[in-house]
Amino acid sequence: MADNELTTRKNDHLDIVLDASRRRASASAGFEALRFEHCALPELDLDAIDLGTTLFGRPLAAPLLISSMTGGAARAEAINRHLAEAAQALGIALAVGSQRVALEAGDANQGLTRELRRLAPDVPLLGNIGAAQLVLGYGVDEARRAVEMIEADALIIHLNPLQEAVQPGGDRDWRGVLGAIEALAPRLEVPLVVKEVGCGLSPAVARRLLDAGVAALDIAGLGGTSWAAVEAARATNQRQRLVAEAFVDWGTPTAEALRQVRQACPEALLIGSGGIRDGVDAAKAIRLGANLVAQAAAVLESALQSSEAVVEHFRAVIEQLRVVCFCTGSADLAALAQARLIDTGG
Repeated sequence: MADNELTTRKNDHLDIVLDASRRRASASAGFEALRFEHCALPELDLDAIDLGTTLFGRPLAAPLLISSMTGGAARAEAINRHLAEAAQALGIALAVGSQRVALEAGDANQGLTRELRRLAPDVPLLGNIGAAQLVLGYGVDEARRAVEMIEADALIIHLNPLQEAVQPGGDRDWRGVLGAIEALAPRLEVPLVVKEVGCGLSPAVARRLLDAGVAALDIAGLGGTSWAAVEAARATNQRQRLVAEAFVDWGTPTAEALRQVRQACPEALLIGSGGIRDGVDAAKAIRLGANLVAQAAAVLESALQSSEAVVEHFRAVIEQLRVVCFCTGSADLAALAQARLIDTGG
């Protein structure tokens, strides 16, 4: 695919994600049916609650990851700068969007250079390439370039088979992807993270990935951005639109995916994403098994504005998470992971 065509497609994606009127809403992530049991006697100092954790050897002030987002080169550069500055100010992790354009397009780097590490010297940075590229010529050299480009602490491999299937010109041959991941994991100097992009990871796939040497999994379940809905909005003819629209609700809701994968893979490092609306949803995700919680589309508008807007967004999320801990009697994240959560079935 030509570089300008790929950049145009990324720009289209950004426009559609920002304009909900151009796409059908996704299904629920499943968090609204869950409620924490309220503790009227927390016996805690709210300000002393410890939300700290670590990721790949770096400390985090809160268990949050700014998840992968991107766009055309001009906007992506500003987005990445704002996100890096905010991540450093807040002490949370940052995953960049796909580095494919930056790897293939010379000077169109989308702000994905070592300047990103200069802006965020103390927090985990995660690079990102697509799984389909691993069977289309990408190997350890390209993976290393993606890591070195931003001095990343880990590399995300994103799985988006549904999006590729309904996208005009998408990558349709996925034979050999698992083998490519298994071959890459021991040769790369940083950990591999595998992320779905909105349909969820099943327990069986999660186990195969962990057995292949993957260090962490991002569930990215149904309930956040529906890439089938985005591709339906991009469709240039009725057949393309009808095919994509049939899959808007495809996948496992985030809450259920977290529950299933944690039960099947108790040792896994899990990132919960997909429809995390606020700190209350983040707390529910942690209770269901997430070690870390990620947001992307929810912060995209702030990311286009300024680093200060991103900081304010996540400060609210962090304060909401802290209040959940307080009102469940949880002094830290380990206690929150054991708090009583009630399924109302609603």
